Amino acid sequence: VPPPAGPEHPIEPETAAGDQRPAPVHNLDDSDPLMREQLAALLSRKDVLDFFQLDGVVRRIVATVDNLGRPQAPARIWPVNPTPGRFTTLKGADGTETVHPDNGRRYAPWVRMIESVDVDRAFQAYRRLYPLFQQAYEELGYPGRYFNDRLVQVLDLLIATPVHEEPLAVTLVEVKGPVPSLRPWVRYEFADPALASLSAGQRMLLRMGPDHQQRLQAKMREIRARIG
Repeated sequence: VPPPAGPEHPIEPETAAGDQRPAPVHNLDDSDPLMREQLAALLSRKDVLDFFQLDGVVRRIVATVDNLGRPQAPARIWPVNPTPGRFTTLKGADGTETVHPDNGRRYAPWVRMIESVDVDRAFQAYRRLYPLFQQAYEELGYPGRYFNDRLVQVLDLLIATPVHEEPLAVTLVEVKGPVPSLRPWVRYEFADPALASLSAGQRMLLRMGPDHQQRLQAKMREIRARIG
């Protein structure tokens, strides 16, 4: 597929006060201090330190956004720390395992942090720093394509994820070998093939529980309205 002639959802560069030229941004390789500064302006210092992986954070954000729309999103390149605790299930009398009703509690601090973000201020920061995100996206292997278009695609996908109020059945994938897994709970998959085939980001939403899923989707709609 040839690259598009131009962005479907263009991001207009921010101009410096009283100037028509784009505001300057740092080089991608030197952007971590700038990103820490921007995150600190949007969140509490504690939230920044507790939740974020701040080394190479622009590249982490770009790669993870892209991966959330794909089958796998490796945790080692996330821009945020994995949620503390472990995924838990509930086994019924018939042996069926479902996502434990209390599993979603692990995500409560993370959802609260996302909800606290002022979308207007976040959009202004994103627009100011967009050349960095675009550079990281092209570096990822998409020359001639546009990160904001991919972000819109992924948000649309996540927003469209159906909400399931009922407990969702899961199965533990067996891995044969001489060395036992130290974290077997990371190998749970949805028993329903239709759910198991969803993108990595959609499956994450479902594991958080319906309340958290709907709250995050509401925030995503706010973001989508600004960037699209």
